Amino acid sequence: MPEDLSTAQQQVAAFVDENGMHAPPAYRLLDLAAEVGEVAADAAESSEYGHSPASLSVPEDELGDALFALLALADELDVDAGDALETSLSKYETRIENGGDAGSGA
Repeated sequence: MPEDLSTAQQQVAAFVDENGMHAPPAYRLLDLAAEVGEVAADAAESSEYGHSPASLSVPEDELGDALFALLALADELDVDAGDALETSLSKYETRIENGGDAGSGA
């Protein structure tokens, strides 16, 4: 999967290059927060703000927008998304091995 993620990041980077869409990382981060906010808003509305969790839905394109924003941010920061995911998975595996839970415990 990380190689696929790196490939997806390369696709996003090429799209950004081809369309003159480069932006400073701070703007990319704000865009990511906005896109994740849209995902959350769709989830909240579709689940009647948590009263009907089984009805939760999020449009695929909204998830795609958030993913695009995250990969564009990673690219602007010169971070390989596949490597970052590998690091994260390793961290979670260690937490599970040490405490039985992937959470940070914070």
